[in-house]
Amino acid sequence: MQTSPKENSHLSSFEEWEDFLKQRYPDSPSAGDSRKKPEGFRDYRAEPRASVKEFYRLNHTYQTREFVLGKQKEFASRGRARMGIWEAMEYLNTLVDDSDPDTDLPQIEHLLQTAEACRRDGRPRWFILTGLVHDLGKILCLWGEPQWAVVGDTFPVGCAYSPKIVFSELFTANPDSAVTQYQTRLGIYTEGCGLDKVDMSWGHDEYMYRVVRDYLPEEARYVIRYHSFYPAHKEGEYEYLMNERDKQMFRWVREFQHYDLYSKVPERPDPQELRPYYEALISEYFPPQISW
Repeated sequence: MQTSPKENSHLSSFEEWEDFLKQRYPDSPSAGDSRKKPEGFRDYRAEPRASVKEFYRLNHTYQTREFVLGKQKEFASRGRARMGIWEAMEYLNTLVDDSDPDTDLPQIEHLLQTAEACRRDGRPRWFILTGLVHDLGKILCLWGEPQWAVVGDTFPVGCAYSPKIVFSELFTANPDSAVTQYQTRLGIYTEGCGLDKVDMSWGHDEYMYRVVRDYLPEEARYVIRYHSFYPAHKEGEYEYLMNERDKQMFRWVREFQHYDLYSKVPERPDPQELRPYYEALISEYFPPQISW
């Protein structure tokens, strides 16, 4: 059995991965806002930073089905911490990497910019809250998880890899590539089985879905669980695994990506000024503390 490293190489910050996503998936922001237009981002066909490609090499090598099932079991019971949503946002802020010369944007500001963009567009309150909490699962890094097991595009394990997955050629080093059953179109699944029956690569999406599933409406849970599933919502892949409910719900995932990727504006949000509004919104859905 191949073992996985805790961290052999890493991105200088999560910003580096997020910038790469904007390059690869240029898209039009919603009308009437001041968010950056697609031409403001670099061409995704340009050579990525070496650290980004190394990140995906690790991700594609070690995200096996065995690894995924192990993480599902490890995090099935949430007992690492008890804290409220705003407290978790402040905790996540410690992930800012002072060694990165290109950005000093704290994690809490990305969450607030995403939520504020949703709010400006008059989105439902659950949608605004989703923008606020969608990346909180990145706290896994603060508990010793390597970045390749926290961020990155997600994909199904246990069936053939889509060639449209970013750097799909790097899957040749994954032990699952040698498992015949896993390399057929359906693999271990059945046509139209539904994504809730599909094991996805492990990361902050699946973890945060498990944290919030007792509190948020179905649409919010769905967006959180699949917002990094770019092969599906940007490339149109894996539709044959979806049921009709998945196809309906992906409307929300696609709409959310406009806010996740393109919500950065020159004016940085003031967390303390915005805190009363968002604490009131949080209290509509969450108790003062939840298990993480």
